[in-house]
Amino acid sequence: MKPISSRDNPLYKELKQLATSSQARRRAQRTLLDGVHLCEVYLAQLGVPPLCVVSDSALSLQEVAPILLRCEQGGAQCIVLPDALFKTISQVEHGVGLLFVIGTPARDASLRLSGNAVLLDRLQDPGNLGSILRSAAAAGITDVFCSAGTAFAWSPKVLRAGMGAHFLLRIIEDVDLVQLLQSATIAVLATSSHAEATIYDIDLQQPVAWLFGHEGQGISDQLTALTTHQVGIPHLGRMESLNVAASAAVCFFEQLRQRR
Repeated sequence: MKPISSRDNPLYKELKQLATSSQARRRAQRTLLDGVHLCEVYLAQLGVPPLCVVSDSALSLQEVAPILLRCEQGGAQCIVLPDALFKTISQVEHGVGLLFVIGTPARDASLRLSGNAVLLDRLQDPGNLGSILRSAAAAGITDVFCSAGTAFAWSPKVLRAGMGAHFLLRIIEDVDLVQLLQSATIAVLATSSHAEATIYDIDLQQPVAWLFGHEGQGISDQLTALTTHQVGIPHLGRMESLNVAASAAVCFFEQLRQRR
């Protein structure tokens, strides 16, 4: 393992840029996986990362040792940072001092809406996005299409909220959702508090695409006009609506229930 102790080291400067700038992550098509859980999931699903970074104090931790061994045996570049330098690139408070640097997927030009999918229109909150990705993966949905203006799916905050779901999904960003819906061969559903039909009234045994929008503004009128159905989620009590991530989870698992 290569030790780096200087703040002027070019690789350290690059890591700090990736940790602090969304633009830098998008430009470099790389991001950071922070913490043991995400690193373990990446190893299990995709194999050895290009770069493994560990803090001095983490070298002796029992949960970190097998991950480092696998990385070294697999030919990954491994570096050690003093704890003070590691803290400047980690966004996990009281973390264990381990992160991977990985590549983010290039945009897939072959956009098709033919199987179960999630469409996100300008969703802003990283926590909501990560939760939706996690629920989608748990429900067996594999395709997620994000419009321009949606939070960057590969930001550290979204990755932490997703808890490894990213590596089970095909996530396509900066998608023209209008064009995608115009060529759709499956039903497209959006939730609405004004809809007469509910998710329990709709046949979800066939593939569908779920469309969710901005937390405050909802789905654009242009996209709403292209949906096949608008459906409501019945609920008791005085709450007007559910959080978008909670709504998505209810929809995904009602679909899973019907298909079982």
